Amino acid sequence: MNVHAAAFAKAHVFDEQTSAFGRDVIDDLSQHPKRLSPKYFYDAKGSELFEAITRLPEYYPTRTELGILQERGGEISAIVPDGAALVEFGTGATTKVRLLLNGCAVGAYVPVDISGDFLTAQAEALGQDFPGLDVYPVAADFTEPFALPGAVSAMPKVGFFPGSTLGNLEPHEACAFLRRARDILGQGAQMVIGVDLEKDQRVLHQAYNDAAGVTARFNLNLLDRINRELGGNFDTSEFRHRAIYNRERHRIEMHLISTRAQKVRVLDRNFSFRAGESIHTENSYKYNLERFTVLANDSDWTRRESWTDAERMFSVHALVAG
Repeated sequence: MNVHAAAFAKAHVFDEQTSAFGRDVIDDLSQHPKRLSPKYFYDAKGSELFEAITRLPEYYPTRTELGILQERGGEISAIVPDGAALVEFGTGATTKVRLLLNGCAVGAYVPVDISGDFLTAQAEALGQDFPGLDVYPVAADFTEPFALPGAVSAMPKVGFFPGSTLGNLEPHEACAFLRRARDILGQGAQMVIGVDLEKDQRVLHQAYNDAAGVTARFNLNLLDRINRELGGNFDTSEFRHRAIYNRERHRIEMHLISTRAQKVRVLDRNFSFRAGESIHTENSYKYNLERFTVLANDSDWTRRESWTDAERMFSVHALVAG
C-alpha cells in the first residue's frame, strides 16, 4: 500500500458498506473495458444532483411518470389492498409515492435505499406529512437480498419501483431483481413499476446531455465520491461526460472519457488510462410493451395492467407474482 493510501486507511474506519464500495471500484476499474456500477451514483451529493436532473426541461421521465400517476392514480391505487405494506425499492425523493399514499389505506411504508442519510431525511419528512403512517426505512442495496422489518411480516406486500431504474440493469439483471423482489415481498405479492419506453433518438440524446450540464456533474460526482471515500486522486477536469444511444441494444450508455493519458490511484491500486479511454458508468434500457411483458413473465410475474401517457413516452405497470 502506498503512503497516501496507507494514511487514508489509517484515518478512516471502513464500515461494511464502504468496504463493498472499495472492492467493487477496484474490481470494476480492473476490467477491460473499465466500468463503475451506477448504484454508487447515489451518495448524498449524487442524490441531490439526480433530483436536480428530474427537474430539467430535457428530462422527460419524471414529469411524464408523475403525470401518469396523477391522471390514473385511482386505478393504480385500487390494486393496493387496505392495510398492505408498500415497499419502495430505491426510494430517492418521495414525490411519487405520496401520490399513491394519498389514494390508499396502507398499513405501513417501507422505503429502501442505499443512501442512508438521504433515506432518513426523506422518511422523516414523509412521516411528518403522514402522521398516522408507520414508516420503516431500510438502508440496503435493493439489488441484493434484504430482510423486511418484522413489523410488516403479516401484511400483504406491494412493491413500488418508479422511475426508469429497471432500465439501468442488464436484462438478465432486471430479471434477477424482479425474482428477488418477488421473494422479498412474499406470497401473493404485487408490484407497481415504472418503465421507460423506446422513442425518438434525439429526445433521448437531449435527456442525457442536458444543456445545463447537470447530468455531466452527476456522472463526474462518482469520481469525486471515490476521491472522498476511498482516497482516490481522480482529476475530474481530465474526464468528460458522454451519453450515446446504442440502437442495437435499445439503451442509452453513459461514459466518462479520459481526455489524456494518465494514471489514477485508488487505495493501493494504480490504474492507467489512455487518451479517449472510457469508464462505462450506466446503461438505461428502453423497452416496448411487448419486450417488457416477456421480461416480466420470464421473472415469474404477470402483467396485470399498464398505463402510458398520450405520447407513449413512459409506462407504469401493475404486476402480480406467479
